[in-house]
Amino acid sequence: MIKKAAISLLVLSAAAGCGSHINSSYTPLKGKKYFDKEGHRGCRGLMPENTIPAYLKAIDIGVNTLEMDAVITKDSQVVMSHEPFFNHEITTKPDGSFVTLNEERSLNIYQMSYAEVQRFDVGLKPNLRFPQQQKMHAVKPRLADVIDSVETYTVKMHKHPVQYNIETKCMPATDNIYHPEPGRFVELIMAVIQAKKIESRVIIQSFDVRSLQYLHQKYPSIKTSLLVEGTDKKTFALQLQNLGFIPTIYSPEYTLVTPLLVKQCHDTGVQLIPWTIDDKPTIDKIKSMGVDGIITDYPNLFAPIP
Repeated sequence: MIKKAAISLLVLSAAAGCGSHINSSYTPLKGKKYFDKEGHRGCRGLMPENTIPAYLKAIDIGVNTLEMDAVITKDSQVVMSHEPFFNHEITTKPDGSFVTLNEERSLNIYQMSYAEVQRFDVGLKPNLRFPQQQKMHAVKPRLADVIDSVETYTVKMHKHPVQYNIETKCMPATDNIYHPEPGRFVELIMAVIQAKKIESRVIIQSFDVRSLQYLHQKYPSIKTSLLVEGTDKKTFALQLQNLGFIPTIYSPEYTLVTPLLVKQCHDTGVQLIPWTIDDKPTIDKIKSMGVDGIITDYPNLFAPIP
């Protein structure tokens, strides 16, 4: 309790503008610095989301970090999917018909084996929100298979190793319905990460502070990112106080970014990487405020950014 109280006091002081640097490993650089170019769900604007082709395309474009979402199957496989069910916007059923809005939540991935999950296609149905998205047969891949494919591809194509920014898709209301409880969720992800020996290049992100708290307690060397909805009006200081520790990254919806927020994050020793910006003028505007990276569905928009 003493440690948590001390952290809270330091967070409040820094967020108030006192300039206390809590995370000594983070030092804002003068002039040119590393800028984290993150491909959202791989590159959702260009390829089917959260699929191996999307991740490999994002690497070709030049991202530093692959942003992705994790869910869990009935047989404890970590699978890449934004929803813990088959979204009607992107899914074709095994019989060739499209999933409907009314039935999507009944197609619960947590109640399916991975063999069953593979029977659903998530790349062929036209996505009207992303007209540039290339259509192809694709399935929701396991995290282990994503890592194998990405690591092999970066070596083959002489690319720099990338980071993996993995979101735990969980919330208290759906524990043991659409996903396991946070501890079990984190342990399943970490088992894959440790088996693949990529701990130093992994970020675990979440809107659910429980999974980040568990990760911080059990695996303190793993980088963490606190996701924040655009509707969340709590102060930066209160959000970090509720979290109970200083995360590596603060990742709000981009409309929340202000010069003051940039200063608060950097004074606290936290990197600021907002989501999800899909047009070049806004990317340039937010980048000019001094953020440490940006998450976008269209990483090709980063092309002029060194």
